[in-house]
Amino acid sequence: MAASNYNVDLSLAMRMDPVAPGDWLLVAPLVITVLGGALCLMTRKNTDAQPKVAIIFLSLLVAACAGLLARVLDKGVITMVAGNWLPPFGIAFTVDALGATLALTSSVVALAAAVYGIGDVDSSGRRYGFYPFLMLLMTGVCGAFLTGDIFNLYVWFEVLLISSFGLLVLGNERAQLDGAVKYALLNIIATTLFLIATGLLYGILGTLNMADIAIKAREAGLQGPLMTVAVLYFLAFAMKAAAFPVNFWLPASYHTPRIVIAAVFAGLLTKVGVYALLRIFALLLPDARVALADVIALVAIATMLTGVLGALAQTDIRRLLGYLVISGIGSMLAGLAIGTTPALAGTIFYAVHSILVMTALYMAAGVMRGLGGSYSLRELGGLYRASPAFAAVFLMLGFAVSGLPPFSGFWPKVLLVDAALVGGHGWIAASILVTGLLTTIAMGRVWIYAFWRGGAEGTADGQLTSVLVPAPGMTSASIWLPIGLLLGLVILLGVQPEFMMQVSGRGASTLTEPLGYLRSVFGGAVQ
Repeated sequence: MAASNYNVDLSLAMRMDPVAPGDWLLVAPLVITVLGGALCLMTRKNTDAQPKVAIIFLSLLVAACAGLLARVLDKGVITMVAGNWLPPFGIAFTVDALGATLALTSSVVALAAAVYGIGDVDSSGRRYGFYPFLMLLMTGVCGAFLTGDIFNLYVWFEVLLISSFGLLVLGNERAQLDGAVKYALLNIIATTLFLIATGLLYGILGTLNMADIAIKAREAGLQGPLMTVAVLYFLAFAMKAAAFPVNFWLPASYHTPRIVIAAVFAGLLTKVGVYALLRIFALLLPDARVALADVIALVAIATMLTGVLGALAQTDIRRLLGYLVISGIGSMLAGLAIGTTPALAGTIFYAVHSILVMTALYMAAGVMRGLGGSYSLRELGGLYRASPAFAAVFLMLGFAVSGLPPFSGFWPKVLLVDAALVGGHGWIAASILVTGLLTTIAMGRVWIYAFWRGGAEGTADGQLTSVLVPAPGMTSASIWLPIGLLLGLVILLGVQPEFMMQVSGRGASTLTEPLGYLRSVFGGAVQ
């Protein structure tokens, strides 16, 4: 019989309705970053053209992610499946307000880094791959935020890790290689645990689609094997997020690369780990989150306090900022430990704030070295006289990272403290407040030593011992524009927090009430 005589109902296996034009924004970030990275690689010998190519494509990425967030806020959760196969058989991309918000924030930071890199990365660094690696890193970051398949979350983690290894050793200095070994070792262990947990999860539930996992895990209940998977996931992503006690790799490695690379790492990489924890424990395995809530709370408190105490003990600005990255991770984990919608909203808001402010602070540290010739507080001084405007910029960023009004760090801490008190988690609320106070002291110490003091260690306060001459490039627009952009967003989120609170609330609601997420994948049949 001729094949044409068979009646095959493809609708049983595939989506037959055409994809709405606006939904193509879901995969646009991946297409843009891959094409941009390829063009940067093709122009690797033309070091003047590379920044222009990267800035053009990263600007397109910002526009695509902004359009995607607007569409999610208008239409709700969006899903696309490769080859139009019906879930859970096809590889799904699913985006909600959480994923779209973090993708947009990350793209803004990457654009700022591309501009900053014009003045910070020399022709050798460009020739050996700074801009291609940056584009590849953004492919992995955006893929992780937009995927709806847990195995592909692992794949996108691998993409961003490979590119981060390349960025970390760019320059081939001894300190960079030493930091790369520590960074690579812990991340390889974490990735292995992630893969083992995913294999066990597939063996238990028979699916890799996140929406399907959420449904089947609720039906199965908190079995022993699922609890084992949850513990493995928590350990893996706690390592990637630099949570206590597996956080020592971050301050040992983030101070070694060029400052623009450290800025990107501080802003983005640990937040992908936090995102994975939110997605797995709030959406996929909520019963495991409840069972592990006390453990997560202890880890959160320990991460906050050890991070800020480590910052107080540092004299190298880069190491100090690395410990503040760790402290911020503890605040985000506090929201996960509490687990309510307002607490998760606070975590999402805090993640956006941390991405912006930590990137800006690392970039500001680069300016401090350019003005004063060192990253050491023992050797810095007189920066206020050298640049009063920059002193004001750094002070505002210090207020922001400390959670003081009217900057972006104030509102997520308000949400987290309020959720902790409402939920009866007094120790978490107290830890957040104490951490904020100690962070203020740490940043005040930096400002007094580096800006107010007249010179290196031993110089009397206010006594200028020498006239600082800025290093070449410190007056360049490529250095000041990205810092000004990020500071502007930090101020805007502080004085006009309503939009970010609304978006964070939408993202948190999807995690705690996932019906819209599930229906986006499987249609209206899900109840």
